[in-house]
Amino acid sequence: MSLIVFKIILVLALFLLSLTIAAYSTWGERKVAAILQDRIGPNRAGPFGLFQPLADGGKFFFKEDFTPTGADRFLFILGPSITMFVSLLTGAVIPWGKTVNIGGTSFDLQVANIDVGVLFLVGMVSIGVYGMMIGGWASNNKYSLIGAIRASSQMISYELAMGLSLIAIIMMAGSLDLKVITESQSTGKLWGLFHVDGMNWNIFYQPLAFIIFYVAALAETNRHPFDLPECESELVTGYSTEYSSMKLGLYLFGEYVNMFISNALIVTLFLGGYSFPGMEWASEHWSENTVGILSVASFMIKTIIGILIFMWIRWTIPRFRYDQLMHLGWKKLIPLALINVLITGAVILAFAN
Repeated sequence: MSLIVFKIILVLALFLLSLTIAAYSTWGERKVAAILQDRIGPNRAGPFGLFQPLADGGKFFFKEDFTPTGADRFLFILGPSITMFVSLLTGAVIPWGKTVNIGGTSFDLQVANIDVGVLFLVGMVSIGVYGMMIGGWASNNKYSLIGAIRASSQMISYELAMGLSLIAIIMMAGSLDLKVITESQSTGKLWGLFHVDGMNWNIFYQPLAFIIFYVAALAETNRHPFDLPECESELVTGYSTEYSSMKLGLYLFGEYVNMFISNALIVTLFLGGYSFPGMEWASEHWSENTVGILSVASFMIKTIIGILIFMWIRWTIPRFRYDQLMHLGWKKLIPLALINVLITGAVILAFAN
């Protein structure tokens, strides 16, 4: 099998995986909410309500589609398209597993292994702001515009804290390549003292960076307690107020794809990526494909657990006021991220000498 054919298959698999995870995250969200609120949750469409996402998707496709009077039609369609496109594109640089061997050739389970993967991610997050801003502006609705302004200001604010938290990880790994960052967490001694096979994760070295990145990821995906851009009690769903049918579906699906990709990034940067306990031993004693399958399973288990925690937070913590949200981003997270960078640099220099 040629490299091009393998990459095409990997792109299609990743596309289908992202959409499937996003669709069933809606089902999972309802089930988690039901458990926390002592309800049953979806149970009508198929066994355990497993066909509910298909019913919801059908409803979006067949619902009446309209464009408000005075709206910019081209931009009105472009807004949700950008949100969905950027959400899916971000997963291209994430290493989803180790390697697989097909016909005697080893292939990386990563669509695009670029040297500046971290910069690519930061750039994609920045472009995602345009989808919301364009949608709110093109709707010709003042509530949509206010929601878009709130969304853009929130995302730009928390992008800064997120980017600064990544600097500490880059300093430790000495690379912007996500594959290198992942591999650096699967070997070596924990804190330079204990050899823990496949468990030399960055969260043990950078707990503060992890907390900052995690909080920023909640804000970037508009999840509770940071759902200010679309809080129903104030803005009637914000920037997406005038949307219906699949254009609204793209916004909603984009949010769930973002949640999936955000947790995949957290796993990659802080939780060892596709590494798992005993990975070095398995690589020596088991076949390459067996280790590759186990690495993908390890990555997905960590990511799904992260998604469930996102859902748990949504139905547990109340929403911030907008001034509290901005205060946390600018006066707390950004200074903490800068202090963390200084401490990380000082420790690296101290041990280098």
